[in-house]
Amino acid sequence: MNLERCPGLAIWLTGLPASGKTTLALALQPLLAARGVTTQLLDSDELRRILTPRPRYTDEERDWFYAVLVWLAALLTDNGVNVLIAATAARRAYRDAARSRITRFAEVHVDCAAEVCRARDPKGLWRRAQAGQIAALPGAGAAYEPPPAPEARVNSAALSVEEAA
Repeated sequence: MNLERCPGLAIWLTGLPASGKTTLALALQPLLAARGVTTQLLDSDELRRILTPRPRYTDEERDWFYAVLVWLAALLTDNGVNVLIAATAARRAYRDAARSRITRFAEVHVDCAAEVCRARDPKGLWRRAQAGQIAALPGAGAAYEPPPAPEARVNSAALSVEEAA
């Protein structure tokens, strides 16, 4: 009997806030399931509610949060679970840490102009950043480092959710 387990795959969807990362991940799940690939979604918004219920969005807090996110994704993939990660991860270093730790890793850049993200703004983050209530929103007051060579790039402003998925 072969008891070896194949490591799971991690797909990290990265992009500016309101670029469509979670929407795309939720659209991907049933498409992958139809092909026999079940996934666990690690959504940064959901995890923040649990791990940092009153987030300050400091550099130290972000470093800690993304280290925990990478650890969770690695734990799951090491145990054969396929993971979709929907998280801005504005610094390449966060995603590079996942790539170096997770055997089967792919990065998807959900590319969307800041103006489009500002117009979407489902959580009001861009509005709050403009009002000075959030000082370090990636794309508005804080840098976002897009992946230089993602495995896939999706222009979420030009494609429907279905086309993007």
